[in-house]
Amino acid sequence: MIKPLFFRRKIGQKQRAYNETIKQLFSKTMDQNRRTILKTGSAAGLAASIPGIIKAQNSPDQIKIGVIGCGGRGSGALGQAMSADPNVVLWAIGDAFEGGVKNALGVGGRFNERMQATKERQFIGLDAYKGVMSSGVDVVLLCTPPHFRPQHLRAAVEAGIHAFVEKPMAIDMPGIKSVIESAQMAKKKGTAIQHGYCWRYSPANRELFKQIHSGDLGRVVSIYGTYLASPVAPLSNATKKPEGMGDVEFQTRYWQNFEWLNGSPLVEQCIHIVDKVAWTMNDEAPIAAIANGGRAHREDQSNVFDHYDVTYEYAGGVYAHVKQRQMMNTHGENIHRVICENGTAVGPWNVFTLDKEGKKNWRFRKEKDQENNMYQVCHNEFFAALRAGKIVNTGEQMAKSTALGLLGREAAHTGKRITWEDYWKSEEDQAPDDIKFTDSFPVAPIPQPGRERKQTKPSRA
Repeated sequence: MIKPLFFRRKIGQKQRAYNETIKQLFSKTMDQNRRTILKTGSAAGLAASIPGIIKAQNSPDQIKIGVIGCGGRGSGALGQAMSADPNVVLWAIGDAFEGGVKNALGVGGRFNERMQATKERQFIGLDAYKGVMSSGVDVVLLCTPPHFRPQHLRAAVEAGIHAFVEKPMAIDMPGIKSVIESAQMAKKKGTAIQHGYCWRYSPANRELFKQIHSGDLGRVVSIYGTYLASPVAPLSNATKKPEGMGDVEFQTRYWQNFEWLNGSPLVEQCIHIVDKVAWTMNDEAPIAAIANGGRAHREDQSNVFDHYDVTYEYAGGVYAHVKQRQMMNTHGENIHRVICENGTAVGPWNVFTLDKEGKKNWRFRKEKDQENNMYQVCHNEFFAALRAGKIVNTGEQMAKSTALGLLGREAAHTGKRITWEDYWKSEEDQAPDDIKFTDSFPVAPIPQPGRERKQTKPSRA
């Protein structure tokens, strides 16, 4: 049983055995493909021997966290984790680049003596996650580009480290299956997994969805969601790869522009709208998806679409329509409408309901002193659960929401109607393993609906 106050004591015989176990586990893990599940037998026995997180002698309330991926969202998640509990300390930092580590140090520095990520616990490079996870952290925040998410989550679960996992969870179906396997492993080990689908922690939207699911508005008839915005960190043609820099490093620095790293704008950004579709439908699987998409504005070095229009077909004749656009000088909108037999629910920013005649009959009102920042609510609840000895595991749910986005992406990229059942059989691997910054990696061609997709693979001299 996991103890409510769970951190480590002075090193002794048991702790040395624990450290050796971790060392052995990582030596096995890092030789494995990111999608290789922990087999039964000796490896399973090794993992099972890792002790539960235990109470420390000198700091009985201290929670040591590490962050892996310290860009905008990683820095935000770190600040929220540190604010969630007064005894959370920043213990280790990992990022592919030095700038990310400096970002995290800046956030941690705001918390004075709770910033304890000393120089020897600051790790840089594609393998920085290994250092963080072997540093003695109790909780890790996984906030890198989504390409790396399945690999990092597996390593955390195998090491018995609780994980906050930022959206999305993978960029292809093999990655989704790996995340689900990791979630199942975590359940057996008593390791927590907390997703970063932030709107599910919005007090206003929680109240709205209560009305949808209670039946007060009648049966759901259709869903309409939009994420219309500007491009995110577009890579202009004027930006040249520095001489001597490998393709993998260059593309990782501009990860928002490459599908193998971000999964597509639909999956990386618009996944919030897709997740609200899943939430509306009580996380039930759709029947199929059809979609359009393409590049109307972008003429840069990227290989991602700048617009998507996806329709998900559900049982009972329910259709969910998701529209995304990333173009400059266009109308911006981020809305979620659920049309029901007796009215309409509207969110996520201005939250209210309409009756059958279109008249507003309810709107959300914040309670006095209520925390309304959904990002903060997410971390508050996660760390409170750990303090109470409750092991949260939303791994399978978060994987299926990401898979819903991938289904829409594939329907747009291929121009085909793709069923949920068929897509779950997909073995197309779009996430290369064992990459190095110096690798040569030609950019994959832009998808062309109705034509065979061509993928590229990294290579090294």
